[in-house]
Amino acid sequence: MKEVILVKTGELALKGLNRGTFETALIKNIKRRLKEFGAFKIEKAQSTIYLMPQEDGINMKKVVEEIQKVFGIAAINLAVCAEKNMEDIKEKTKEYLAERLNDAETFKIDAKRADKTFPLKSPAIQQEMGGFVLDHFPHLKVDVKKPEVLVMIEIRERMAYIHGGSIKGAGGMPVSTSGKAGLLLSGGIDSPVAGYMMAKRGLTVLNIHFESPPYTSLRAREKVLALSQKMSKYTNHSVTLVVDLKEVQEKIKDTCLDGLF
Repeated sequence: MKEVILVKTGELALKGLNRGTFETALIKNIKRRLKEFGAFKIEKAQSTIYLMPQEDGINMKKVVEEIQKVFGIAAINLAVCAEKNMEDIKEKTKEYLAERLNDAETFKIDAKRADKTFPLKSPAIQQEMGGFVLDHFPHLKVDVKKPEVLVMIEIRERMAYIHGGSIKGAGGMPVSTSGKAGLLLSGGIDSPVAGYMMAKRGLTVLNIHFESPPYTSLRAREKVLALSQKMSKYTNHSVTLVVDLKEVQEKIKDTCLDGLF
């Protein structure tokens, strides 16, 4: 079966005439993350970005884990494609979600008919698919409030897509869409969190660390550089400027503090 990833963009849809600029930046950031996994074809339509693998053997679950760190993504669906007819949708659902349905006790069918030319409306799709799932997995019960498995059927322009619900994305705005800012990065928790929140609102973050060897240790610098590397999973890069303040501080001490104490 051919798996694809559906990326839902959330608040980017509210950007009106500027939406294309934000989506282009988001796609660029996604492409950067996909390089290590293999070739993908990327398309966008109906507030959704489609990530379609172009080679076999790509670990799609690992890809999902990676793009969960990309700001600008509200939700992610790992889905299988089906032809836009109920027979193929039923067979793909049974095959693709069999393991999850076998291990569950309750389920719910949800349907979204973006292609209004599809002959069945959403409630009719849900009713027919619900009966089909109960016929093939008789141990299951329907729970519309808190199902263990949500079977989602999306009827879109080209294909139908079947998945087991949404995976939460990082949210926010794509990095680089809100300008640049400097972050005073230390070895504590406050500054990395501040950098994360800055990147989440679309800023390109430049890390700046002040040191004064030998009054500050090499270990302190290494800790900051390690934090910078961890932050790069969200900020897209790990550039850190290390500024030596020893000479300035000693000059201040020698010339400015006499007689104050």
